[in-house]
Amino acid sequence: MPRLAPIALVAFTAACAAPQATRPGAPVAAVSPVEVGIIAINDFHGALEPPKAAVEAPGPDGKTIPVPAGGGAWLASAVDSLKAAHPNNVVVAAGDLTSASQLASSLHLDEPAVGVMNRIGLEFNAVGNHEFDRGWKELQRLQNGGCDKNTRLQPCQLEQFKGASYKYLSAATYKDDGTTLFPATGLKTFGEGARKVTIGFVGLSLKSIPTLVQPDMVKGLTFGDEADAINKAIPVLKAEGADAVVVLIHQGGKTTAKDPNSCDGFAGDIQPILDRLNPGVDLVVSGHTHWQYVCQYGQSGDGSPILLTSAGVYGKLVTDITLTIDPATHKVIAKKAHNVIVQSAGYTSGRGDVPNTTAYPQFQPRADVADYVAGYVKDAAGLIQRPVGKMSGPAAKGSSESATGGDLGNLIADSQLAGSKAAGAQIAFTNPFGIRAPIDPAPDGTVTFGQVYATQPFNNELVTMTLTGAQVRAVIEDGLDDAGDKQALAASAGLMFSYDMRRPSGSRVVALTLNGKPLAPAAKYRVTVVNFLAEGGDGFATFKQGTDITRGMIDNEAFQQWLAAVPVRQVPKEERAVRLDK
Repeated sequence: MPRLAPIALVAFTAACAAPQATRPGAPVAAVSPVEVGIIAINDFHGALEPPKAAVEAPGPDGKTIPVPAGGGAWLASAVDSLKAAHPNNVVVAAGDLTSASQLASSLHLDEPAVGVMNRIGLEFNAVGNHEFDRGWKELQRLQNGGCDKNTRLQPCQLEQFKGASYKYLSAATYKDDGTTLFPATGLKTFGEGARKVTIGFVGLSLKSIPTLVQPDMVKGLTFGDEADAINKAIPVLKAEGADAVVVLIHQGGKTTAKDPNSCDGFAGDIQPILDRLNPGVDLVVSGHTHWQYVCQYGQSGDGSPILLTSAGVYGKLVTDITLTIDPATHKVIAKKAHNVIVQSAGYTSGRGDVPNTTAYPQFQPRADVADYVAGYVKDAAGLIQRPVGKMSGPAAKGSSESATGGDLGNLIADSQLAGSKAAGAQIAFTNPFGIRAPIDPAPDGTVTFGQVYATQPFNNELVTMTLTGAQVRAVIEDGLDDAGDKQALAASAGLMFSYDMRRPSGSRVVALTLNGKPLAPAAKYRVTVVNFLAEGGDGFATFKQGTDITRGMIDNEAFQQWLAAVPVRQVPKEERAVRLDK
């Protein structure tokens, strides 16, 4: 098994003799190593403004403290500070910069998210799964610019959209003619003469993207094996003169620690990909899991560990990476990384105050980016601030470790059941991974449309279908089996189940009842889910067996109606999905 190390600052140095110049007839002189700063982000998700979601980090006394972080203008300042520290620098990303975004970005088809990335100087981005949410034609528009209408929303509402100045990379995503959707690799060179060095980048998406987006959004594309694509790119980049190979991949893992620079207990779907890599990879910038870590993993081509990083989510962190390259031997001789918290303004929510702290530097918003963002926020302000109802308190999904819907998942499922009663719905389910943000109402309980949209930004359609009791049990098992990421579906009121993860995959549901009575395997039930799940998304293949399909309203509209139906909507406690082995 590859060796993983828990470290706050990763730094590796390969011993070597001082490199010598080889110019014929000239005195032998040492050529000093060249340092290159790689500034990395991932999973920005159109977070134009501070997301009011803190980074949990070690405080002065060693205890964990919340640090307010994020926002495009603050991220720009953080990136600028790292550029100043690295005369040789390149800014890169590991995907999901757009979609599942804040309302001001989403209503404008994430054109402002691209605009922010252009302004911070991003150069390469691996295509993530959410970047396909509006279809690959629309993704190509984000790269190339223009105002072609590929969705129900109108593009270029505030400005003529010029497209991304950075390059999308998609080494494992193929069109029908066998070419990749975007280039597989990219290069950047620093210095001249004997001190010239080149960094090669390969960027790619998940092989599982067809299970993560609506099928028609990726029609005409195939998604190949990630490790195979990286291994194919390594010799290509070396032949093109790359002294170091950097992988940008929208896949990742999680740790058991909240320290953003820890690697304690690292595990995740990126591991089998890394385990199959050929020698030659120096650095892997990862994403997708919305987690933050700095790890050493496996072995690189020069015998030192691969440096593996991730910067969490929403631009709350940026990874400061240094590669030290010997230009004579064309090898990386040292590498280190550190996640920098993008501390922005403190805030107040229904959960209380999150003030600034002197334990970490506080960045000031960069004026030009702040002004740019303000224009889009102003255009969407009426919708963002519109009250839609009141809640009895904060609501969040379960922890990342438990992968449950939590109180918020139950609330959403209840709203979808109510919104599809006319279709005969008896049960509704929502998937925890589809819940994008908690809801922290104002002190008086008020919830805004902007908050609802942040929680459910995909505008999925409610689909009501007929399933047997056996199939209802099977869809719950789909989320708990060993075939992919595990998540316990959040259920509407009246549906309760218990499960035990110690039992074999496919038979982990122990009990399943509706209104206190066991579901009869052969009986028929009307079940509502969003169209993403109805089409088998997130690995819930059994939903595709549903019959007597009825389509209904948009999911976040159902949620708004549910909140508005009573003076104060009580947040249900999570007691519908009970895990027995905890």
